[in-house]
Amino acid sequence: MVTKETRTIRIGRYQFDVSNIDKIFFPKSKITKGDLIDYYSAIAPLLLHYSKNHLVTMLRYPDGIKGESFYHKDAPDYFPEWIKTKTVATKENKKVRYVTLDNAATLVYLASQACITPHMWLSKATSLHYPDRMIFDLDPSDDDFKKVQFAADKIKKLLDDFNINSFVNTTGSRGLHIVIPLRAIHTFDEVRECAQKVAQYLAITYPKKLTTELRIDKRGNRVFIDYLRNAYSATAVVPYAVRAKENAPVATPISWDEAFDKQLKSTQYTIHTIFEKLDKEGDPWEQMMKHKQSIARLKQQFKKLD
Repeated sequence: MVTKETRTIRIGRYQFDVSNIDKIFFPKSKITKGDLIDYYSAIAPLLLHYSKNHLVTMLRYPDGIKGESFYHKDAPDYFPEWIKTKTVATKENKKVRYVTLDNAATLVYLASQACITPHMWLSKATSLHYPDRMIFDLDPSDDDFKKVQFAADKIKKLLDDFNINSFVNTTGSRGLHIVIPLRAIHTFDEVRECAQKVAQYLAITYPKKLTTELRIDKRGNRVFIDYLRNAYSATAVVPYAVRAKENAPVATPISWDEAFDKQLKSTQYTIHTIFEKLDKEGDPWEQMMKHKQSIARLKQQFKKLD
């Protein structure tokens, strides 16, 4: 039975009421809407370090993870006036009012609206056409995580050879994201072209293990290196965001050493265990934003390979 418990949330100078706090969002693990809100409130200072001033698409689950879900881009009129937004024109000449993930109150308010997983643009609101990161999404064909680790190892070694700094996180689902922090000086087309060359080079080098094949039925048991997220208006899961799976796993930044741990799983860290990890080890991405770089070296290296 669901009660109508309401809580008043105060974060800084902002305040709002949340109803159905004790509504179960994760049935088997008995995680409630209130638990989700508490998590995002606690993780906000860290999460915002990587997503502040980025536009977000909300993945909402009004009735929990077993109910219907939908991606929500356009901020409704009933959202509080203090939530910062940016209106963006689409190719169809429509206008979408995106939420800008600007502060902790906004993040927690989105959770109160059953946004379990915010997805962020790869560019900031102030420079929408110039991404501040490149992402490779390693998508396995099955639940064999060792295949994902193999792909991550090959990408890291190639990037190391080219003197490109890279970071890694679990997705909280089945794969890994490899992230390259960038200075926002290159267009999405430039960044995607570089990412495509990395992915295709490795798929050609390890054709039995890796692929860039878009059609799922043609991938076989290979890991798909998804470079297509490096496009204008495309999104990726926000680091430290919750995924809509039982136990509420978290997309977790990890060290490269941990990425190759034989015991690692993409769903390893949850809203109940992530803070213990952070207390013991700190944030492995703490220095990431100090390593923003140009893709010029990548371009030069692939010119030599052409």
